[in-house]
Amino acid sequence: MRKVDPVKHERKRGEILDAAIRCFTRDGFRGASTTDICTEAGISPGHLYHYFPSKIAIIEAMIDLGLCRSAERFEKILTATDVIEALLADIEETSLRFRPAQILNLDGLAEAARNPEFAKIIERHTEAVRRMWADFLRRAQSQGRVDPGLDPEATANILIAIIDGSRAMPIRNPKLDIKQSTAHLKTMLIRFLSPPEAGSAASKPRDQRASRPLTLVRKR
Repeated sequence: MRKVDPVKHERKRGEILDAAIRCFTRDGFRGASTTDICTEAGISPGHLYHYFPSKIAIIEAMIDLGLCRSAERFEKILTATDVIEALLADIEETSLRFRPAQILNLDGLAEAARNPEFAKIIERHTEAVRRMWADFLRRAQSQGRVDPGLDPEATANILIAIIDGSRAMPIRNPKLDIKQSTAHLKTMLIRFLSPPEAGSAASKPRDQRASRPLTLVRKR
């Protein structure tokens, strides 16, 4: 039996996933077939099944790869001088300016609404993203960089909705002013996530503190 070179195997898997992303972005999750993916990747259908047993398996591998990359980005954001500024830059890069993410996000939600099998994949992905966000928020709260009064789980849900919405914006409006939109998102995230000001403001009830302006740049 021929031994499989794990490095070459993973490289080829990556090439197939890249080809699948191009196909799904162009033709949709429902429209793109395994034959299309094979043509895009330059391999035969028989060769494909050495790496992925089905189209659903390819989609699940894409999601797992995306989750790994998201985890890496969260770690990078936590090391930034200003966590909110870094988070905003990530949203701009991966949502407002990244067309494949915009298309795949909306098409994935649409497909989940009509395909129970696909819906389970989206639910699994969303739950993993929610846990990732909640863990990120707890760690940022422990560092004094995010308002400790926010519930991490509930906040994670809101942030996922904000990102979904930001990915829809350039599709709804192709002439969208991304710089202006980013500036408004910045204001929203600062007011939502920033810790309350020290001193007397910290002792006030949350409904009173919510109306106070929150600053992005903190004294060093």
